[in-house]
Amino acid sequence: MDDSVILRDEAQTGQDVVGDLTIDWAVVCHVGRVREANEDAALAQPGRYLVADGMGGHDSGELASEAALVALNEVPVGETFDVTRTAVAGLLVKAQEKIGEFGSDTGRRAGTTATGIVLAQGEDGPAWVAFNIGDSRTYLFSQSALTQVSVDHSQVQELVTAGYLTPEQARVDSRRNVITRALGAGMAEPLADYFAFSAVPGDIVLMCSDGLDGELEDAEISSIITAADGDVELAAASLVEAALEQGAHDNVTVVAVTVTQ
Repeated sequence: MDDSVILRDEAQTGQDVVGDLTIDWAVVCHVGRVREANEDAALAQPGRYLVADGMGGHDSGELASEAALVALNEVPVGETFDVTRTAVAGLLVKAQEKIGEFGSDTGRRAGTTATGIVLAQGEDGPAWVAFNIGDSRTYLFSQSALTQVSVDHSQVQELVTAGYLTPEQARVDSRRNVITRALGAGMAEPLADYFAFSAVPGDIVLMCSDGLDGELEDAEISSIITAADGDVELAAASLVEAALEQGAHDNVTVVAVTVTQ
């Protein structure tokens, strides 16, 4: 497996030129304050920006998140929404099969969440196709407002949707770490959700593992991005630092992406 594109336990920034677009990105992946191993991973390749949060114990979680991102790095860039969605779905199946081959040092099945964006061609110009499976999130910060694009595949999210919990209650509920979809982890065929929105210069797309939103409320995330004033490197670093200040009880990974022209 070619893991040369995988980012873990590091901070990196870059600038990609894809077609007529210039894209600035920043990644910060941190083990946190409590966990001994970092099962999170990120990928930032031209037109593809992704986060995966592994599970199943040290070796298995790392292998699962890596396998997901290596597979998804093959998704084509610049295609239509339908072509991109079909390609991602096929690569998730490929990743699922690879993850199913891994053992576990804890007896738990290896698995991972995944979320990210792929540059595509929309009806009105360049667009992002976002997807998620599990509870890693994709947010859009546009016109000074933060919106969660993805919907968590988790037990507490189902309870929120059904009206049994408020979002505030869900943050502290004992079931908040129970996810209902994943790659591997003994789950059935992977089923992701897909979203599309225009790639607008100045907007920031934020992807993160639950180590970030588990420590910071959306209002805090929005305030930190606002203070960064369009600087994705500063935004990513500040978000992870804020999570660390809150105790960072889990691995914390942030990928921030913006189109500059």
